[in-house]
Amino acid sequence: MNTNNNYRFTLDENLSTEEILQQYEQHIKERTNYHFGYPYNLNYDLSELQTFLNYSINNLGDPYIESNYGVHSRPFEQAVISFFAKLWKIEASHCFGYVTNAGTEGNLYGVLMGREKFENGYLIASAESHYSVFKAAKLYRMDYVRISSLYNGEINYEELEKELIRNKALQKKKNTNNANNNTTDNNTTNYGFNKNEFRPVILNVNIGTTVKGAVDNLDTILEILKRNNYTEDEFYIHCDGALFALILPFVQNELKVDFTKPIGSISVSGHKFIGCPFVSGIVVTRKENVENLKSHIDYLNSVDTTIMGSRNGQSCLYLWLAIRKKGGLEGFAQDAKKCIEGAKYMEDLLLKEGISCLLNKNSNTVVFERPQDEKFIRKWQLACEGNIAHVIIMQNITKEVIEQFVEELKQIRKLNEKEVCVAKHVSEKHCLCTGCGSSNVSLDVVNVKSAISLSPTTTTSTAAVFTELEKDIAVEESTN
Repeated sequence: MNTNNNYRFTLDENLSTEEILQQYEQHIKERTNYHFGYPYNLNYDLSELQTFLNYSINNLGDPYIESNYGVHSRPFEQAVISFFAKLWKIEASHCFGYVTNAGTEGNLYGVLMGREKFENGYLIASAESHYSVFKAAKLYRMDYVRISSLYNGEINYEELEKELIRNKALQKKKNTNNANNNTTDNNTTNYGFNKNEFRPVILNVNIGTTVKGAVDNLDTILEILKRNNYTEDEFYIHCDGALFALILPFVQNELKVDFTKPIGSISVSGHKFIGCPFVSGIVVTRKENVENLKSHIDYLNSVDTTIMGSRNGQSCLYLWLAIRKKGGLEGFAQDAKKCIEGAKYMEDLLLKEGISCLLNKNSNTVVFERPQDEKFIRKWQLACEGNIAHVIIMQNITKEVIEQFVEELKQIRKLNEKEVCVAKHVSEKHCLCTGCGSSNVSLDVVNVKSAISLSPTTTTSTAAVFTELEKDIAVEESTN
């Protein structure tokens, strides 16, 4: 196999096409066996759709308005959006959404909806937000404030409130004193807005952060806005749910993120929790938000309401089948339960070996000390940041894979005398290095944790969650 020591494939054009493709297939198979650091569900079989790869399926234009181009998959795209509209509790008559090319496009679209609603608005997002959120601010030439994060990856609510108070105070000041309404160079922002004037806020709320899998508490954020007298015409909330927006609905007694609350949009990746061979995503917003964006395109005989013009019609077809083969909500609930339990199992193994780690409540992202072996990192395709790395327990990750990984990590640690301190990333509470004190977690605590994770009273009740969601959807359908 034409793979170097860094697990990278080298394309040798001197070989025949058949030989090149054979080598590449071997490489992809081997790499798939050690796919552990990135959140892709590889446990799918959508081979029924193989024949459709012979067609150029393009959903260009609006997902609900057919254009003159006839080779499209709009009915399947609409079915996918309908599934998420019901899951996130927004009536079809008030819903707009489409299948995006990736989670990044969903974030770009969500922030764009906020910017189009508030032309003078500015973006607020936590430091742990996905880089695409700040990319959106740059693309749209928006001012933004980056709020620090708590050790577990959630937004720092106290700092967020201070920023909202600062902004609101400018509104009160303007109402009583217009002396500072001049726009000299000294009091204007990078994009020409008056620093001394109140501005609407566009908030990005993380439903599962990239590195730590943390969920910003939407209810807490809404309470902060209410407490500081922000009305719904003064803020827009986009929820970045790339991975966890498809896990959270199936966790009992957990935060609910849906359109019954005053949010503007939610985005999720299609190739992550759902499972799809094409990088894809879904974004859902309120139909009223799209009115500021739409324009008729004559040569398409359709309406432009999306970021991209041409859109991958294959993705819509594959996502539709993947959702259909889950058998409804129960299939997703079972997947969520499996991933969360797998993450708890890995956390227990790491703690028993004295390896520093962090697992957020009901998360499938396990954060641990960065391995001191770059070849090991490359082998398992780990995502690293500073002194920490993470793995994400997806549907295709078995207990055997987890055990193999932890055993190899244990052997690598024996070969490296240097301790790794992760306190600055996850706090001393979760760091087991000598300096922070291994007494933070005793063997007795680990044993208790293991017992708790196996207790039927604390295990996620898939049937109960499924029944609750099905009832909600049934009620909604009966009223439409």
